[in-house]
Amino acid sequence: MLAINNLTLLSGRFLMGVYFILPGISKIVDFEGTSGYMANHGVPLVPLLLVITIILQLALGLFMIVGFQTKLTAFLLAGMVLVISIFMHNFWSMEDGINKTHETQNFFKNMGIMAGLLMISSLGGGQLSIDSRNASQS
Repeated sequence: MLAINNLTLLSGRFLMGVYFILPGISKIVDFEGTSGYMANHGVPLVPLLLVITIILQLALGLFMIVGFQTKLTAFLLAGMVLVISIFMHNFWSMEDGINKTHETQNFFKNMGIMAGLLMISSLGGGQLSIDSRNASQS
């Protein structure tokens, strides 16, 4: 693999990991506010699912950055993005207006993020990853 490909994979993994870690931290800081937001969107079992989401965002975000179990990590994050998008950005059930427009944009932004994660789940983390280091030691 070319050096530029490894650098772009590393950069992409870093940005993708940060994309999940920062919201995970903000959910901890504003647990009550996030709980209310989720409840307003009809999410069941909010306390449990919020804790699970925080753990997944922090752990899998870190795994993405360092390139640990990259393919599985990316696939799990893609699934999480899909579930979150369906529950939290359900523009199809809203009346026309600015909120519907906003949620439509968020939904399709998340679909783009999911597409990137699915590509990473196919390509892997590249040579600048723990996965590559572990493979070379085997």
